Amino acid sequence: MNAEEWDERYAASDLVWSAEPNQFVVSLTEDLPPGSAVDLGAGEGRNALWLAEKGWAVTAVDFSTAAVDRGRARQGGDRVDWQVADVTAYEPADRFDLVLLCYLHLPRQVMRRVLDHAASWVAPAGHLVVVGHAVRNLTDGVGGPQERDRLQDEDMLAEAAQALVVERLEEVERHTPNGTAIDVVLRARRG
Repeated sequence: MNAEEWDERYAASDLVWSAEPNQFVVSLTEDLPPGSAVDLGAGEGRNALWLAEKGWAVTAVDFSTAAVDRGRARQGGDRVDWQVADVTAYEPADRFDLVLLCYLHLPRQVMRRVLDHAASWVAPAGHLVVVGHAVRNLTDGVGGPQERDRLQDEDMLAEAAQALVVERLEEVERHTPNGTAIDVVLRARRG
């Protein structure tokens, strides 16, 4: 989907995603001391807003103007630096204590480049956190992209984190009203 299609999707409903932060984003970041963070592909900002509430200085990046406008208008939206930008071309001025990618699903080769860039933006002692639909979700789970090329696996995330210290990398189950989804999570630290 392109930015215009996402704009239409966001404009068609009150809230496309949950207002609550992703459960894995919470569990993977709640013990980290607040610092600077970037949420790539932030959508309406549920994770960015939660991080800001926890004291993080958050930059939320998404290519959908409608999503960014919606996030900016939500309670606490004034505490986030909202940027309309394509994550495949985004170049931050600084490094971050936390680089977050949550359910950002791009074609595999493009995603590899984005992950490589994201890993390079992690500040010393900072973290890269990735949460995505696993490849195995196609056959054994529910929801998510239905194109294998847009899904993630442990090998892909391990390769992206090769210059970092991997603290957690595994498939996890997420229970939804429609059944169990299979995700893959990564938390890695710059030594």
